[in-house]
Amino acid sequence: MGEVKSTPENLATAVSGESFEYKTMHPEYLNTAKNEGNQQAAWSFDVANKVEKVHAGLFSKAIEALKMVKKLAIVDYYVCSVCGNTVEGEAPDKCPICGAPKTKFFKVA
Repeated sequence: MGEVKSTPENLATAVSGESFEYKTMHPEYLNTAKNEGNQQAAWSFDVANKVEKVHAGLFSKAIEALKMVKKLAIVDYYVCSVCGNTVEGEAPDKCPICGAPKTKFFKVA
């Protein structure tokens, strides 16, 4: 497909995509949903927007570690099955983005 590049380039592409989604795409979709009175869609775009910002931050953290030739500690990642929020270490008692309980998180292997 010609899209696989170096790790830093792939991470930069991921940050760019996630940043576009939370800075531009989702806010536009959210605004449209609100204007149309579609509360379910508005909730979905609001949650997605918050999650994309988290993802961009995680990718940015990896880029900084590569630049500093710093080895990241091995940590567990947990993903909320309701909204896609991703957290390091352990699942929270309640998802800070969608409010789902800890039982809705799964560990990424």
